[in-house]
Amino acid sequence: MPDPAGMSRLAALPLDKLIACHDCDLLLSPPALSSGEKAVCPQCGHELHVQRHNVVMRSLALVIAALALYIPANFLPIMHLNLWGQSSNETLWSGVLGLYNSGMQGVALVVFLCSMAIPLVKLLCQLVVLLSIRLNCGRSLGVRLYRYYHHLRDWGMLEVYLMGVLVAIVKLADMAQLSLGIGLACFVGLLLTQVWLEVCMSPQQIWGALSHQGAYAGD
Repeated sequence: MPDPAGMSRLAALPLDKLIACHDCDLLLSPPALSSGEKAVCPQCGHELHVQRHNVVMRSLALVIAALALYIPANFLPIMHLNLWGQSSNETLWSGVLGLYNSGMQGVALVVFLCSMAIPLVKLLCQLVVLLSIRLNCGRSLGVRLYRYYHHLRDWGMLEVYLMGVLVAIVKLADMAQLSLGIGLACFVGLLLTQVWLEVCMSPQQIWGALSHQGAYAGD
């Protein structure tokens, strides 16, 4: 049963002081949370927000780690293949070039964008956003790049590419001699680091820090 008094209080608040549940669209006043606490929707139970500790510094460390893994993950051998007496070292970049040279330019472009270009752009956007908060400068650029980052989130598909690599390894195991390369370990590390970064980089805290001059999402 709706609470008329509560609804009237919400109606009196400006829109920028309200949040909406992503599952049921219930409008709520943002609760004040301490570090480690989380807020859930009273109507459907969906998790609204988790107040994470030291968000900016932890996220910066993960972004730097992901950028350090990016080049070896893409350009070091994922596997060494020996088939019918011919040996080759396969990398993510050589896969893109192989598709392009075999006449599948469209597929090569999609693979390049989703597995190399967009993940790198996402990481660079996150780096600039976090530095703008940490150094308390360029927050208007940080806001713009964080919007771009959210538009790009669904286009970086490292996990799909990793699944394709694993399927290829299983299918080729009976046909050729395979040995896994350090590039695969770096690629898995890059994927796990980005997943951890998604969990650590709380959107509510980042938006809050970007929208308030001098605010710092460190607690």
